[in-house]
Amino acid sequence: MTGGRREVVLGLGAYAAYLGVRTLVWNERGRGRAAGNAERIVAVQRRLHVDVEPKLQAVALRVPRLIDVLNAGYAAGNVALSVGWLLRLYHRRDPSFALERRAALFAFGAALPFFAVFPTAPPRTLDGFVDTMAARGMSLDHPLLVRFYNPIAAMPSHHVAFAVVTGAGLAARAPTRLRRLAWRGYPVGVALVVLATGNHFVADVAAGAALGAVARKIAPGVAR
Repeated sequence: MTGGRREVVLGLGAYAAYLGVRTLVWNERGRGRAAGNAERIVAVQRRLHVDVEPKLQAVALRVPRLIDVLNAGYAAGNVALSVGWLLRLYHRRDPSFALERRAALFAFGAALPFFAVFPTAPPRTLDGFVDTMAARGMSLDHPLLVRFYNPIAAMPSHHVAFAVVTGAGLAARAPTRLRRLAWRGYPVGVALVVLATGNHFVADVAAGAALGAVARKIAPGVAR
């Protein structure tokens, strides 16, 4: 199997596994469990006084244009950067491609068991939160879109996990100190996006960041 075909197979295989988990949980019982798990996270965060999502949303909603930018970042920006970074490394035959791809695949795949055993609805589906995309006429719960992603896979945050993996890879290659700092701070920016748009809880963000850090840590060992 050629290199290009192998990468396509790996990518499609990972996505197929993701959709397989979605099939297991996307039913009446699974949606009920997901709503209950989301409420549990809210309760725990309130006890710990880390329930900052509504306040963050309130600030962001004061600036409609900012909400449009945040929505675009959530819907496409983060994924486009992560995939684009890997494609660029591959087409350049960069020696670090295999390492970066392993880290990304681990971050993607390691979250799937959590999606299966602990399905979690996003904050935007609960009272007290705002679905910023729906408010701007772009509902993520449209029947057509729901066919291609898992709406109850908030814990851990894939977006933040990918941001940690990709940000670290780009920071390692940044030519200046300022750019290195910017890429290291990239996951924080993504965290703010997913919180402000009502797509993840603080707990999801923390779990996603930990997952991304673990993926970066073990990728070199897997390569060896």
